[in-house]
Amino acid sequence: MSEENVQIVRGLYEAFGNGDVPGVLSKFANDIEWREADNFIYADGNPYVGPTAVLEGVFMKFATGWDNFAVHPDSILSAGDQVIALGTYTGTYKKTGKSVRAQMVHVWDIKEGMAVKFQQYTDTKQFADAVI
Repeated sequence: MSEENVQIVRGLYEAFGNGDVPGVLSKFANDIEWREADNFIYADGNPYVGPTAVLEGVFMKFATGWDNFAVHPDSILSAGDQVIALGTYTGTYKKTGKSVRAQMVHVWDIKEGMAVKFQQYTDTKQFADAVI
């Protein structure tokens, strides 16, 4: 099951990178619990519960507030029902023109082929500095 979970998460990043947000959301459980890193610029809604909350509280903010925002997973590791992705975020905040290149770690919980939980860890200072 763990390799299957890695493939699910890999598919989520591929879909996100291709702009297929409906495809990403279709792999989220109806009650997915999504947590942005403490002190992250979009952590104000933690935990986001459900695909619509993630779409409105996180994805749309990146889509409308950033140019060329991207997630670059370098490694995707199996931990049984959890999958851990290591990589970087890149993008430029539109209002300030400031760019980020921040390390990230994502921890996904997968159950019955669906993402049920997500936890982000990243350099929150880079993002805070970019938006001011």
